[in-house]
This record gives sequence, C-alpha cells and structure tokens, in this order.
Amino acid sequence: MHPKYHDARGLAALWREALLAQKVLQGKTKGYQRHPQLARFLSHPRPTAAIAVYLRAIHAESLRRGYFFDASKIAPVRTTRRIACTRGQLLHEWEHLKKKLRTRDPVRYRKLVRRALPDLHPFFTLVSGSRETWEIVQSPSGNSAKRKRSSIIFLDFR
Repeated sequence: MHPKYHDARGLAALWREALLAQKVLQGKTKGYQRHPQLARFLSHPRPTAAIAVYLRAIHAESLRRGYFFDASKIAPVRTTRRIACTRGQLLHEWEHLKKKLRTRDPVRYRKLVRRALPDLHPFFTLVSGSRETWEIVQSPSGNSAKRKRSSIIFLDFR
C-alpha cells in the first residue's frame, strides 16, 4: 500500500527494512536473504532497481511529512516496469496495518478504519487474486502458520 498510511513509527520501520532488503538484493549482506517480501522484488527482472523505486516513494513520503530519510542510501538505479500486487495481498496488508494503528496511533486508525481499499504504492499495479503464497499468516492463537516456504525468514515490511 502507499506509504502515506503508515504512522511515523511504521514509516521509519518500512524505510529501514526496505534499505535492508536493498542490501540483500545487492549481495551486500548475508542476513535476511530469505525474507518473504523479497519474493516481490526478486520477481522483477531488475530487483535492485525495483527496490530503489520502492524506496524513493517512501523517501518522498518522509519529505512530505518533514522527516529526514537519507536519499543517498537508495541505489542510483531506475526502472519503469512495475510489480503486480494482488487485491487479496493488498487487503491482507491493509488489515495488518489497521491492527497496528489501532494501538499505536488511534487517531490515524479512526481516519482510516472505514476505508475499504487503500491506495497502492505507486510502484505496484493492482491485479485480481488472493493473498500471495509467500505471505506468512498468523493463526487465531497468534502463532505463525507453518507452511513450506523456499527458505524464507519473516520480517514485517509493513
């Protein structure tokens, strides 16, 4: 979803985690190479360019709010080919964010709670479909559902 929906804490986390993903995609770190959200960028013919475009939108949102996120950390590569995002995945991420906002930022939560579908991050294109197969889902008990994944570790990019 568009970075504008995140609270300050969530936007900062999104920035940090996307920078980490960029390092992974550049081969500059050995950690977090199996993060499920990396599948999004690895599906792109130019993964490093894709994450750079993703980061630029987060940076733009930080500037809009008057924050200082260091743009020099974004790889100097570009692409215009967008990544598909299924409606089911967008809705899943939207519900996940609203749950976080309910406790972290009740004012923001109240502004967004009735919104059925958020605007999409500008680098993605909405397509029909259910939640992505790489998504890790919490069971009602709060435990991560165990499903076979191709060596994936979970971090929360949202």
